[in-house]
Amino acid sequence: MEKINIRTTKRIDLIDITDQIQNIVAKSKVKDGICFLFCPHTTAGLTINENADPSVRQDITNALNKLIPEGAGYMHAEGNADSHIKSSLFGSSLTIFIEDGQLAFGIWQGIYFCEGDGPRSREVWVKVIRTVPVKAN
Repeated sequence: MEKINIRTTKRIDLIDITDQIQNIVAKSKVKDGICFLFCPHTTAGLTINENADPSVRQDITNALNKLIPEGAGYMHAEGNADSHIKSSLFGSSLTIFIEDGQLAFGIWQGIYFCEGDGPRSREVWVKVIRTVPVKAN
């Protein structure tokens, strides 16, 4: 397992980590396989979304803050209940196919670390597994 370290700078932020994950895949020399990503934090998550237009990240952040505002009378005493809810929407893991040594995405897709309670130092855990093709008889 590899780990990438992320230093977030805002309370709510989406950080493109696609290149870091692709570098781990390339280093593994796996041509065909699966890349598993896991976020070990309860106030952060992972998602795949468009990475061509940076305004998409801001639109997602704005919508999240509108739907799940900070300090909206939540019961959680730490004051970051909105961050727990936002991270639950994103989820804590992703599975991505590896084809010919590359992460297999749609044309505009990328991987985002979704910070909900920053700024903080964070990790994403990465596991690359080689798959064995099944030959037809």
